[in-house]
Amino acid sequence: MQDVNKHAVKAFLLELQETICQALEAQDGQARFVEDSWEREEGGGGRSRVLRDGAVFEQGGVNFSHVYGAQMPASATAHRPELAGRRFEAMGVSLVIHPKNPFIPTSHANVRFFIAEKDGEAPVWWFGGGFDLTPFYPFEEDCRHWHQVAKDLCAPFGEEVYAEHKAWCDRYFFLPHRQETRGVGGLFFDDLNQWGFEKSFAYMQAVGLGFLDAYLPIVEKRATTPFGEREREFQLYRRGRYVEFNLVYDRGTLFGLQSGGRTESILMSMPPLARWEYCYQPEADSQEARLSQYLTPRDW
Repeated sequence: MQDVNKHAVKAFLLELQETICQALEAQDGQARFVEDSWEREEGGGGRSRVLRDGAVFEQGGVNFSHVYGAQMPASATAHRPELAGRRFEAMGVSLVIHPKNPFIPTSHANVRFFIAEKDGEAPVWWFGGGFDLTPFYPFEEDCRHWHQVAKDLCAPFGEEVYAEHKAWCDRYFFLPHRQETRGVGGLFFDDLNQWGFEKSFAYMQAVGLGFLDAYLPIVEKRATTPFGEREREFQLYRRGRYVEFNLVYDRGTLFGLQSGGRTESILMSMPPLARWEYCYQPEADSQEARLSQYLTPRDW
């Protein structure tokens, strides 16, 4: 059995947070991340980094957390009874970027590692993560680029990996009460341990680093696209869907809150501004109406 090196995982995650923050600051050219370190009373802590009111990004958060405890939350052991009686550690980097320009998509990425240990028994561990794209005014070429990067980084790990994790993303980032996907998807995986530690860790690293390759070219291409009040209002309306998903369905949000995580860091994914409108319907054949064509799973 391969050794499980949780210290190497933590070192990579801290470096990943630094790499992503530096790249996003360079892309924005104006704003800088402010770091807020925190400790969790039950064990662990993290460092949250938030960028606000930039030239390109209205708000972005890149959070590292490493929390641990003597026992799992009851909500977790109900679904995974084999975790009962084990001490646990959960660590990860999670980010959400809300650009100013409505023609730049919102983006999310997350990579994480979980391990539950008990003296005299083998550890239970797994990796999870992924990234997804949420455009308001989608461009076909941007969506194809995003998925091509995802497909390319999956290729060394098996022919079936992209198709499986792409489909998993489509299923996961779905709002049943709206009958639409949150965006155009990407990759999502969880409970990954069947490849062994080294290969699973390598894949998690590829996904974490691949986010910048997927996202920054889209930002550069759309950052100077002109927009007005109509596009801004639609952006804020569609941000409401993001809030709905994160508060109702997102497993990371629910685990963080139920395990006593830091609320401000958990909810950093929320947009700085959003709006809801009763029974909103876009004008027929408008750019806004076109978005609905992208909110269903499709091959890219």
